[in-house]
Formats: sequence, C-alpha cells, structure tokens
Amino acid sequence: MRFFSQRRHFADLSEREILALAISSEEDDARIYRTYADRLRTDYPDTAHVFEGMAAEEDQHRQRLIALHETRFGETIPLIRREHVAGFYARRPVWLVENLGIERIRAEAEMMEQEAEHFYHKAAQRSADAATRRLLGDLAAAESAHQTVADTLADTHLGDESKSAEDRTARRQFVLTWVQPGLAGLMDGSVSTLAPIFATAFATQDTWTTFLVGLAASVGAGISMGFTEAASDDGELSGRGSPWKRGIASGVMTTLGGLGHALPYLIPEFRTATALAVLVVFVELWAIAWIQNRYMDTPFFRAAFQVVLGGALVFAAGVLIGSG
Repeated sequence: MRFFSQRRHFADLSEREILALAISSEEDDARIYRTYADRLRTDYPDTAHVFEGMAAEEDQHRQRLIALHETRFGETIPLIRREHVAGFYARRPVWLVENLGIERIRAEAEMMEQEAEHFYHKAAQRSADAATRRLLGDLAAAESAHQTVADTLADTHLGDESKSAEDRTARRQFVLTWVQPGLAGLMDGSVSTLAPIFATAFATQDTWTTFLVGLAASVGAGISMGFTEAASDDGELSGRGSPWKRGIASGVMTTLGGLGHALPYLIPEFRTATALAVLVVFVELWAIAWIQNRYMDTPFFRAAFQVVLGGALVFAAGVLIGSG
C-alpha cells in the first residue's frame, strides 16, 4: 500500500529532511514537557521542576541540531513533522494524558523518550548510508541520555519527602473525585433499591416483574444521582475535581449497586432468585464497608456495622411491605 500513502516513508527522506524531522520532534517534546510543568505547578511543584529541566534539555539538543543543519545545509530548515512520516512514533495529545493523574504523566514522559530512542535505533539499522547511520545513532544516544537526565533531575527535585507529599495529594484528589461520589452512589444504589425490589418480589412472587422494577429503580436512581452530583459542585472552590467525572462515578455506581440484586431475578425460580439476591446484597454491603475502610479511613467493623444495620432495616421494610 506504499503507493497509496499520502505520508513520506522514512527510507525516502534525505539526510537534511531527517535532521529537520529531529529538530521539529525535539521542539514538540520540549513544548509537551513545559505544558506538563505548567499544569502540575500548583499541586505538584517538584514534579513541575523535573519537567522544566527535561524541556531545557530538549531545547539544548534542538539548538545543537539546528547548528548542525546550518553547517551542512544552510539556514532554511524544511518543514517536516512526525505526522508527515509514515510509521513514525506519535505523541498522544496532552489533554488525553493530563487528566489521568501524575503517575500517568510521569509514565508518559518516560515512554516518550523510550519510543524516540527505539525508533532511531531501528532507523539506523535499516540505513545503508554511513553518514545517515551515524546521525541516527547519535540521536538514539541523545534520547537515551535524556532518560538519564530525567532520572538525575528527579533525584534532585523529588526527594522522598516531596514524593510522599505529592503521592498524598494525588491520593486525596482521587478520593475526592472518584471514590467519594462512587461510594455514595454504591451506597444509595445498594440500599435504597432494597425496599422496592424485595417488596415487589414478595408481593408478586413474579421474578420478571421484580427484575423490571429493579432495573427501572437502578437506572432511574443512577441518572438522578449522576446529575445531582455533577450539578451540586463545579469543583472550582472545593477542589473535588471535574463535576462530570464525579457525576459519572456516582451515576454508574448507583446503577450497579441496584442492578446487583436485581439481576438474580432473571432466574425464573423465585426461591433460587431471592436466595441469590440476598447473597448479592450481603456482598455489596461488605464491599461498601471495605471501601470505607480502605479509602475513607473508617474502622472496618464500625463501617460494617453501620452499613449492614442500615441495609438490614431497609431490607426488612421491603419484605414486610411486600408480604403484607
């Protein structure tokens, strides 16, 4: 399919174009690192220093490449970028990475250097021209050196205390944005739907009707909880993060919490379905207690007592109403 590609192939590039490609790549990577630094500066100042140092290293390599280009080919640098070359490594858009947390950004930066080094090594192996092989080998060595520089900068700016502080900040943000809304949704979906589902089950003895009621209650509660969470706080002052993320976490977990003990009623036999639904409720309540203990620092037995007692009361209410 080579003849149908609108992009150039690396093997067809001249040494001047390869040099121009390296220059534009170094420039793009420096801008990416500076963007990471800018976005992380408020909450993770030490990691921001690391990315600023990495951007400075990319600038130095770009300046050396430009000087080499001026010496060999003149001041006019051809316009060729990564997206113009078939098979060349691509960089993920910054906005797809920055919302995934500090560890994901750090991993992305490491991957950027590894991809560049790997590509240059492979390109050097495929080149028959001695000068081109030497140039590609030098670029691969430069990318490898970047990784060493990144480690050195991390040791300089990210001591154990800084890493611990940033990790605590990242964990707190994860809890505020995802765990708290998700836990509230799971509790609401698991507990609040117990009464209508089991009341319908014992009143009708019809598993299909019970499932439909459970499905409607779960989906309706999920939609309501999701929009309520998203609209309650935009996260700007509270620091709880994106309202859409919190709304999704709350809505999805609310729906799953209700569906957990509604799905067993797809089984036609009433006693079997009810026994399985009760078992699912028990698992849901203990899962809630575990999450509270794991992320909210609530003592496990106190959390279990509160959740199980509340769930048991709602369950009993549903059974009594349905049996009456």
